[in-house]
Amino acid sequence: MARPYRSVLYIPAANIRAMEKAQGLAADAIIFDLEDAVAPGEKAAAREALAGALGNDYGRRARILRINGLTTEWGEADARFAAGLAGRADAVLIPKVDCAADLDQAAALIPDTPLWAMMETPLGMLNAAEIAAHPRLEGMVMGTNDLAKELNSRFRADRLPMQAGLGLCLLAAKAHGKVIVDGVFNAFKDEDGLRAECEQGRDMGFDGKTLIHPAQLAIANAAFAPTEAEIELSRRQIEAFEQATAEGKGVAVVDGRIVENLHVETARKTLDRAAAIAAMAG
Repeated sequence: MARPYRSVLYIPAANIRAMEKAQGLAADAIIFDLEDAVAPGEKAAAREALAGALGNDYGRRARILRINGLTTEWGEADARFAAGLAGRADAVLIPKVDCAADLDQAAALIPDTPLWAMMETPLGMLNAAEIAAHPRLEGMVMGTNDLAKELNSRFRADRLPMQAGLGLCLLAAKAHGKVIVDGVFNAFKDEDGLRAECEQGRDMGFDGKTLIHPAQLAIANAAFAPTEAEIELSRRQIEAFEQATAEGKGVAVVDGRIVENLHVETARKTLDRAAAIAAMAG
Protein backbone atom coordinates (compact mmCIF):
# COMPACT_ATOMS: atom_id res chain seq x y z
CA MET A 1 0.00 0.00 0.00
CA ALA A 2 1.78 3.13 -1.25
CA ARG A 3 1.98 6.23 0.92
CA PRO A 4 -0.30 9.03 -0.36
CA TYR A 5 1.12 12.42 -1.31
CA ARG A 6 -2.11 14.35 -1.93
CA SER A 7 -0.97 17.37 0.08
CA VAL A 8 2.69 18.32 0.49
CA LEU A 9 3.03 21.41 2.70
CA TYR A 10 6.05 23.70 2.76
CA ILE A 11 7.06 24.78 6.29
CA PRO A 12 9.96 27.23 6.92
CA ALA A 13 12.62 25.41 8.93
CA ALA A 14 13.31 28.63 10.85
CA ASN A 15 9.72 28.78 12.16
CA ILE A 16 9.64 26.62 15.29
CA ARG A 17 5.96 27.32 15.98
CA ALA A 18 4.93 26.33 12.43
CA MET A 19 6.90 23.08 12.66
CA GLU A 20 5.20 22.24 15.96
CA LYS A 21 1.76 23.04 14.52
CA ALA A 22 2.45 20.81 11.51
CA GLN A 23 2.24 17.74 13.77
CA GLY A 24 -1.53 18.18 13.86
CA LEU A 25 -2.21 19.25 10.28
CA ALA A 26 -3.94 17.02 7.72
CA ALA A 27 -0.94 17.00 5.36
CA ASP A 28 0.28 13.78 3.78
CA ALA A 29 3.81 15.16 3.67
CA ILE A 30 5.77 18.15 4.98
CA ILE A 31 8.67 19.86 3.24
CA PHE A 32 10.85 21.44 5.91
CA ASP A 33 12.40 24.23 3.89
CA LEU A 34 15.96 25.48 4.39
CA GLU A 35 16.05 27.15 0.97
CA ASP A 36 13.66 29.89 -0.20
CA ALA A 37 11.76 30.22 3.08
CA VAL A 38 14.87 31.00 5.17
CA ALA A 39 16.78 34.29 5.00
CA PRO A 40 20.53 34.05 4.29
CA GLY A 41 21.48 35.09 7.79
CA GLU A 42 19.19 32.50 9.38
CA LYS A 43 20.40 29.34 7.63
CA ALA A 44 22.52 27.98 10.51
CA ALA A 45 19.83 28.75 13.10
CA ALA A 46 17.23 27.07 10.90
CA ARG A 47 19.28 23.86 10.79
CA GLU A 48 19.47 23.85 14.57
CA ALA A 49 15.72 24.49 14.90
CA LEU A 50 14.94 21.73 12.40
CA ALA A 51 17.16 19.24 14.21
CA GLY A 52 15.06 19.80 17.32
CA ALA A 53 11.74 19.70 15.45
CA LEU A 54 12.50 16.36 13.80
CA GLY A 55 12.63 14.82 17.25
CA ASN A 56 8.86 15.34 17.40
CA ASP A 57 6.23 12.83 16.29
CA TYR A 58 4.81 13.61 12.84
CA GLY A 59 2.83 10.41 12.67
CA ARG A 60 2.43 8.96 9.18
CA ARG A 61 3.34 12.23 7.46
CA ALA A 62 6.37 12.02 5.17
CA ARG A 63 9.18 14.29 6.38
CA ILE A 64 11.05 15.85 3.47
CA LEU A 65 13.96 18.25 3.95
CA ARG A 66 14.66 20.80 1.19
CA ILE A 67 18.25 21.94 1.30
CA ASN A 68 19.93 24.81 -0.52
CA GLY A 69 21.54 24.12 -3.87
CA LEU A 70 25.01 22.61 -3.71
CA THR A 71 26.38 25.51 -5.77
CA THR A 72 25.38 27.99 -3.03
CA GLU A 73 27.42 28.87 0.04
CA TRP A 74 24.99 26.95 2.27
CA GLY A 75 24.45 23.86 0.15
CA GLU A 76 27.28 21.61 1.33
CA ALA A 77 26.62 22.41 5.00
CA ASP A 78 22.93 21.63 4.45
CA ALA A 79 23.81 18.33 2.75
CA ARG A 80 26.10 17.25 5.58
CA PHE A 81 23.40 18.24 8.07
CA ALA A 82 20.87 16.17 6.12
CA ALA A 83 23.25 13.20 6.09
CA GLY A 84 23.24 13.29 9.88
CA LEU A 85 19.44 13.04 9.97
CA ALA A 86 19.26 9.52 8.54
CA GLY A 87 16.13 7.92 9.98
CA ARG A 88 14.58 11.22 11.05
CA ALA A 89 13.95 12.52 7.52
CA ASP A 90 12.21 10.39 4.89
CA ALA A 91 13.79 12.21 1.95
CA VAL A 92 16.04 15.13 1.00
CA LEU A 93 14.77 17.46 -1.72
CA ILE A 94 17.46 18.88 -4.01
CA PRO A 95 16.61 22.24 -5.65
CA LYS A 96 17.09 23.16 -9.30
CA VAL A 97 18.13 19.74 -10.55
CA ASP A 98 19.32 20.14 -14.15
CA CYS A 99 20.62 16.63 -14.83
CA ALA A 100 21.38 13.26 -13.22
CA ALA A 101 24.91 14.41 -12.35
CA ASP A 102 23.40 16.89 -9.87
CA LEU A 103 21.86 13.94 -8.05
CA ASP A 104 25.17 12.06 -8.15
CA GLN A 105 26.77 14.97 -6.30
CA ALA A 106 24.00 15.05 -3.70
CA ALA A 107 24.05 11.26 -3.29
CA ALA A 108 27.75 11.32 -2.49
CA LEU A 109 27.15 13.76 0.37
CA ILE A 110 23.89 12.18 1.58
CA PRO A 111 24.46 8.42 1.36
CA ASP A 112 21.60 6.94 3.38
CA THR A 113 18.45 8.99 2.68
CA PRO A 114 16.28 8.88 -0.46
CA LEU A 115 16.51 11.91 -2.74
CA TRP A 116 13.78 13.99 -4.36
CA ALA A 117 14.35 16.50 -7.16
CA MET A 118 12.92 19.99 -7.64
CA MET A 119 12.02 20.26 -11.32
CA GLU A 120 12.13 24.00 -11.98
CA THR A 121 14.53 24.81 -14.83
CA PRO A 122 14.28 24.47 -18.61
CA LEU A 123 17.31 22.16 -18.60
CA GLY A 124 15.66 20.04 -15.92
CA MET A 125 12.59 19.68 -18.13
CA LEU A 126 14.69 18.56 -21.08
CA ASN A 127 16.60 16.06 -18.90
CA ALA A 128 13.57 14.82 -16.94
CA ALA A 129 13.94 11.23 -18.16
CA GLU A 130 17.54 10.81 -16.97
CA ILE A 131 16.71 12.52 -13.66
CA ALA A 132 13.74 10.23 -13.04
CA ALA A 133 15.87 7.18 -13.84
CA HIS A 134 18.43 7.98 -11.13
CA PRO A 135 18.64 5.01 -8.72
CA ARG A 136 18.58 7.18 -5.58
CA LEU A 137 15.58 9.26 -6.66
CA GLU A 138 12.16 8.55 -5.15
CA GLY A 139 10.16 11.66 -6.04
CA MET A 140 9.91 14.81 -8.13
CA VAL A 141 8.42 18.19 -7.21
CA MET A 142 7.38 20.73 -9.82
CA GLY A 143 8.80 24.18 -9.08
CA THR A 144 6.40 26.13 -11.25
CA ASN A 145 7.26 29.58 -9.84
CA ASP A 146 10.93 29.27 -10.76
CA LEU A 147 10.05 27.66 -14.08
CA ALA A 148 7.75 30.56 -14.94
CA LYS A 149 10.57 32.98 -14.12
CA GLU A 150 13.00 31.08 -16.36
CA LEU A 151 10.48 30.92 -19.20
CA ASN A 152 9.43 34.56 -18.77
CA SER A 153 5.88 33.27 -19.14
CA ARG A 154 2.68 35.00 -18.12
CA PHE A 155 0.26 33.62 -15.57
CA ARG A 156 -2.72 31.85 -17.10
CA ALA A 157 -5.36 29.95 -15.16
CA ASP A 158 -5.06 27.08 -17.65
CA ARG A 159 -1.26 27.00 -17.19
CA LEU A 160 -0.73 26.68 -20.92
CA PRO A 161 2.91 27.89 -20.73
CA MET A 162 3.62 25.13 -18.19
CA GLN A 163 2.14 22.23 -20.14
CA ALA A 164 5.28 21.15 -21.97
CA GLY A 165 7.36 21.03 -18.80
CA LEU A 166 4.63 19.46 -16.69
CA GLY A 167 4.06 16.81 -19.32
CA LEU A 168 7.73 15.92 -19.75
CA CYS A 169 8.19 15.49 -16.01
CA LEU A 170 5.00 13.46 -15.65
CA LEU A 171 6.03 11.11 -18.43
CA ALA A 172 9.48 10.67 -16.89
CA ALA A 173 8.15 10.03 -13.39
CA LYS A 174 5.53 7.52 -14.55
CA ALA A 175 8.03 5.74 -16.80
CA HIS A 176 10.34 5.13 -13.84
CA GLY A 177 7.76 4.64 -11.09
CA LYS A 178 8.56 7.78 -9.12
CA VAL A 179 6.22 9.98 -7.08
CA ILE A 180 5.51 13.36 -8.69
CA VAL A 181 3.69 16.30 -7.11
CA ASP A 182 2.46 19.47 -8.76
CA GLY A 183 3.70 23.00 -8.07
CA VAL A 184 2.21 25.51 -5.65
CA PHE A 185 -0.82 27.76 -6.13
CA ASN A 186 0.21 31.18 -4.89
CA ALA A 187 -3.17 32.82 -4.23
CA PHE A 188 -3.88 30.88 -1.04
CA LYS A 189 -7.16 32.72 -0.37
CA ASP A 190 -8.56 31.84 -3.82
CA GLU A 191 -10.26 28.53 -3.09
CA ASP A 192 -11.94 28.23 -6.48
CA GLY A 193 -8.65 28.83 -8.29
CA LEU A 194 -6.85 26.28 -6.12
CA ARG A 195 -9.59 23.70 -6.65
CA ALA A 196 -9.45 24.16 -10.42
CA GLU A 197 -5.66 23.80 -10.50
CA CYS A 198 -5.79 20.73 -8.26
CA GLU A 199 -8.39 19.15 -10.52
CA GLN A 200 -6.23 19.90 -13.54
CA GLY A 201 -3.20 18.33 -11.87
CA ARG A 202 -5.17 15.25 -10.83
CA ASP A 203 -6.60 14.88 -14.34
CA MET A 204 -3.06 15.02 -15.74
CA GLY A 205 -1.84 12.29 -13.38
CA PHE A 206 0.01 14.07 -10.57
CA ASP A 207 0.04 12.28 -7.21
CA GLY A 208 -0.62 15.46 -5.26
CA LYS A 209 0.16 19.15 -4.91
CA THR A 210 2.67 21.24 -3.01
CA LEU A 211 1.03 23.86 -0.81
CA ILE A 212 2.12 27.10 0.84
CA HIS A 213 -0.59 27.45 3.51
CA PRO A 214 -2.54 25.07 5.78
CA ALA A 215 -5.79 26.58 4.49
CA GLN A 216 -5.12 24.77 1.19
CA LEU A 217 -4.94 21.28 2.69
CA ALA A 218 -8.59 20.25 2.58
CA ILE A 219 -9.04 21.15 -1.09
CA ALA A 220 -5.90 19.31 -2.18
CA ASN A 221 -6.73 16.24 -0.09
CA ALA A 222 -10.18 16.03 -1.64
CA ALA A 223 -9.00 16.63 -5.21
CA PHE A 224 -6.31 13.95 -5.18
CA ALA A 225 -8.35 11.27 -3.38
CA PRO A 226 -10.63 8.82 -5.20
CA THR A 227 -14.26 9.88 -5.02
CA GLU A 228 -16.92 7.61 -3.57
CA ALA A 229 -18.23 7.11 -7.10
CA GLU A 230 -14.78 6.06 -8.34
CA ILE A 231 -14.37 3.63 -5.45
CA GLU A 232 -17.80 2.11 -6.02
CA LEU A 233 -17.19 1.77 -9.77
CA SER A 234 -13.80 0.15 -9.14
CA ARG A 235 -15.39 -2.49 -6.93
CA ARG A 236 -18.07 -3.25 -9.50
CA GLN A 237 -15.50 -3.48 -12.31
CA ILE A 238 -13.39 -5.96 -10.34
CA GLU A 239 -16.42 -8.04 -9.41
CA ALA A 240 -17.77 -8.08 -12.96
CA PHE A 241 -14.41 -8.99 -14.47
CA GLU A 242 -13.83 -11.80 -11.97
CA GLN A 243 -17.26 -13.19 -12.78
CA ALA A 244 -16.59 -12.94 -16.52
CA THR A 245 -13.23 -14.69 -16.07
CA ALA A 246 -14.91 -17.49 -14.13
CA GLU A 247 -17.26 -17.91 -17.09
CA GLY A 248 -14.34 -18.16 -19.50
CA LYS A 249 -14.74 -14.66 -20.92
CA GLY A 250 -11.94 -12.16 -21.46
CA VAL A 251 -13.97 -9.01 -20.91
CA ALA A 252 -16.90 -7.78 -18.84
CA VAL A 253 -19.41 -4.99 -19.30
CA VAL A 254 -20.18 -2.41 -16.59
CA ASP A 255 -22.55 0.51 -17.20
CA GLY A 256 -22.43 -0.18 -20.92
CA ARG A 257 -18.63 -0.01 -21.10
CA ILE A 258 -16.13 -2.76 -21.80
CA VAL A 259 -13.97 -3.75 -18.81
CA GLU A 260 -10.67 -5.46 -19.65
CA ASN A 261 -7.72 -6.48 -17.52
CA LEU A 262 -6.14 -3.01 -17.82
CA HIS A 263 -9.28 -1.43 -16.34
CA VAL A 264 -9.19 -3.88 -13.46
CA GLU A 265 -5.57 -3.00 -12.77
CA THR A 266 -6.55 0.68 -12.56
CA ALA A 267 -9.49 -0.22 -10.35
CA ARG A 268 -7.25 -2.12 -7.92
CA LYS A 269 -4.88 0.85 -7.74
CA THR A 270 -7.83 3.10 -6.94
CA LEU A 271 -8.87 0.87 -4.06
CA ASP A 272 -5.28 0.62 -2.81
CA ARG A 273 -5.04 4.42 -2.88
CA ALA A 274 -8.29 4.76 -0.94
CA ALA A 275 -7.01 2.28 1.65
CA ALA A 276 -3.73 4.20 2.02
CA ILE A 277 -5.61 7.45 2.55
CA ALA A 278 -7.86 5.80 5.14
CA ALA A 279 -4.77 4.50 6.94
CA MET A 280 -3.29 8.00 6.93
CA ALA A 281 -6.47 9.42 8.46
CA GLY A 282 -6.49 6.67 11.04
